[in-house]
Amino acid sequence: MEADIWSIGVITYILLCGSRPFWARTESGIFRSVLRSDPNFDDMPWPSVSPEAKDFVKRLLNKDYRKRMTSVQALAHPWLRDDSRPIPLDILIYRLLKLYLHASPFKRAALKALSKALTEDELVYLRAQFRLLEPNRDGSVSLENFKMALAQNATEAMGESRVPDILNAMGLLAYRKMYFEEFCAAAISTHQLEAVEGWEQIASAAFEHFEQEGNRVISIEELARELNVGPSAYSFLKDWIRISDGKLNLLGYKKILHGVTFRSSNTRHH
Repeated sequence: MEADIWSIGVITYILLCGSRPFWARTESGIFRSVLRSDPNFDDMPWPSVSPEAKDFVKRLLNKDYRKRMTSVQALAHPWLRDDSRPIPLDILIYRLLKLYLHASPFKRAALKALSKALTEDELVYLRAQFRLLEPNRDGSVSLENFKMALAQNATEAMGESRVPDILNAMGLLAYRKMYFEEFCAAAISTHQLEAVEGWEQIASAAFEHFEQEGNRVISIEELARELNVGPSAYSFLKDWIRISDGKLNLLGYKKILHGVTFRSSNTRHH
């Protein structure tokens, strides 16, 4: 699926400007170009292309597959959005919900703060997904809503997405309700938001909410457990905690949202 989205990005780029985003005389040269260079959005006709169209292509042609839009998100993008056309159910929502339900309270608080800084464009997509779950009369959803929505909106592609495993991992929702505000926190992909042009402003605004409602004193050892890294990462982590009050700084907040991967296996718990 992610590769298909990349291909659509390449085709859209060509349709908009008449040239290829990556070019070389040989196939191996094209692969090297993809790895080493970025598409050009500065030369003509790009200055006269709408910001929405440019953003659409950039969010499809991201080399990090986690940051690319899904096909459903592409349909909900301002450049393509058509209010007369319903937005389909996105299996990504289920994957993100599963991760949220199994996250620590501290990580969930960080995501709740992030949800309060979302742009209207992000909320259009999330509202559409929440409506497809057909909330109960009190405005809440539970595991049964997710199962029913899947039964009514299932596609062949979803059949390849290990949906039963995902639903089993969402079992915690069988015993609680989730309202739209928390759904937004649960259904956010930090990786995708990082690809948005205004990410730094979103993160800063979210951190202000986190300061009021979620930030607290945290030791280096606890932060390491939150990020699933070992003692050899302590030298990095100390820079993410304020000396003045022992709470996360903005950089630490963004790291909690994104997660951390170190190349050395010695830094991970096994």
